[in-house]
Amino acid sequence: MRILIAEDEPVSRTALAGVLRRKGHEVVVAVNGAEAWHELQQASAPALAVLDWMMPEMDGLEVVRHVRALEAGRPPCYFIMLTSLDGKAEVIAALEAGANDYVAKPFDPGELCARIEVGRRLIEMQNALADKIAELRDAADQIRTLRGIIPICSGCKSIRDDRGYWSQVEAYVSKHSEAKFTHGLCPKCVPKYFPDIHLDP
Repeated sequence: MRILIAEDEPVSRTALAGVLRRKGHEVVVAVNGAEAWHELQQASAPALAVLDWMMPEMDGLEVVRHVRALEAGRPPCYFIMLTSLDGKAEVIAALEAGANDYVAKPFDPGELCARIEVGRRLIEMQNALADKIAELRDAADQIRTLRGIIPICSGCKSIRDDRGYWSQVEAYVSKHSEAKFTHGLCPKCVPKYFPDIHLDP
């Protein structure tokens, strides 16, 4: 997957990028918080970011807070904070700011990759859920189109649409739902159209 890493220390940044690339990920690199914030504002922003806590111009927590404030109506980003601060207060501060996970420096490559895999699975589930919600909204919209008062002719049973045009019941229902029609004759109508045919009572 496409992952943003933001780390101002060159050696740590190179090691981090190398670990992720060896796992097959596409890496977007930022050398400070301002660059990370810029990347995460883009329409094609990575869905997962590994941010160093202490960075110039804007620290990792500031980046997380800025992105979380933007996320109404757009897919959320999964954040992993990377820092040498390992006290409980720091962990709480990172999570309260909107981070999803936390890895202490110097990082263990296996642990980091395992946590990234957790993030990847969560992102996939969020995307699948968003697709299902969109499908349900489409279905609800279709159902709503067949609710309310529908003007129907008492003689020929044609239906008038919102633009004032009249159409047959079959055409109207087919247009506003996924229903398909097949035609036949009920016992009451058979004598009308086929008087020579007598149906058993």
